[in-house]
Amino acid sequence: MTLKELSSRLYSLAVFRGLLRDPVMEALARCVRDCADLSNWDALGSYGEFVSRLYRAGGDLGRHIQRAVEQDENVCIRAAGRGEALPEYLVRTAAEELRTLQAAAELTPETLALPLLRSDSEYLPWFGTTEVDLAALYRERLENVGRYGWGMYARHHMFYLDEGGHVVPVRHPDETRLTELVDYRREQALILDNTRALLAGRPAANVLLTGDAGTGKSSTIKAVVNELYPQGLRIIEVRKELLRSIPALLDELTDNPLKFILFIDDLSFQKGDDRYSALKAVLEGSVSAKSRNVAIYATSNRRHLVRETFSDREGDDVHRGETMQEMISLSERFGLHVTFQKPNKETYLEIVRRLAEARGAQLETGTLEALAERFALERGGRSARAAKQFVDSLLR
Repeated sequence: MTLKELSSRLYSLAVFRGLLRDPVMEALARCVRDCADLSNWDALGSYGEFVSRLYRAGGDLGRHIQRAVEQDENVCIRAAGRGEALPEYLVRTAAEELRTLQAAAELTPETLALPLLRSDSEYLPWFGTTEVDLAALYRERLENVGRYGWGMYARHHMFYLDEGGHVVPVRHPDETRLTELVDYRREQALILDNTRALLAGRPAANVLLTGDAGTGKSSTIKAVVNELYPQGLRIIEVRKELLRSIPALLDELTDNPLKFILFIDDLSFQKGDDRYSALKAVLEGSVSAKSRNVAIYATSNRRHLVRETFSDREGDDVHRGETMQEMISLSERFGLHVTFQKPNKETYLEIVRRLAEARGAQLETGTLEALAERFALERGGRSARAAKQFVDSLLR
């Protein structure tokens, strides 16, 4: 394929047109166009700009185009996600455009810009390219779209909801793994089994994790996601003040082939907080009846999520019993309730020993345990969090 032909094919992309918004791909298309005209002195500047952008993106043209194709959100990948058959004209167009992008991925400095040099002493910056098979790659992505997703969901696996209700990727996600969490195996197994049911398309429960602070409730959820995201699991953290955004978020996610956990950390309400009603409405019925690809996982230090006082119990409400039942009913809307208890002394010290060994903290066992006990007492009690903080303090 000549540079002139490649240029016209790049600028006429339709299925993969979004790739031209990528800074490297935009510069490459302009560079190919200019380099196709050997009399165009602007081509050297276009080439330099393209290579500069490629350097900032990693320096490998083949890999960059591969990532761009993998992550592109286009009509073909969306149709595959919905399980729809593509019309023949779209199949043919996508195949031709992949051939175009394959030719672009195989460009080298010699084939792209070397003809522009007027003498052997002139110099051009070099770049690398890795051999890729875009047609085979994309076919595999289409066949397994439920594991890969598209767009930002193909690039990241942890997200949060911003003030405007938009899903934003977490650039530096928590990398906690289940192997790093000592004890609580029964609790972890319950959450793993429920999450695997979600991934398999079986009915999955909304989950409430309660218990003492520092026992690893949030860490367990993140570790489960880190374990299972290659199978198509993603997590979106929703702060309590954004609970009213959940219905719109569910509408946005309903046609996505991936599976999602909506994560609400440290959940509790004051009496009269209308966000309580918003969450209760979302939790009505089973998650499978609402959205088969989404489950809500919430953590709380409280078994009953609405704070109540003695005056609430002694109030003048004629139907006080019904009112009190209404206040405590939110936690019952979660299909699975997992309790994390504070570790006893033996378990706490086992967590400390395991973490110290894993992190390479060199201390005699008796000294380690004595220091760990003193650390816990100074911080109000034993917990998995206190154990981690103690071991971290040894390594400073």
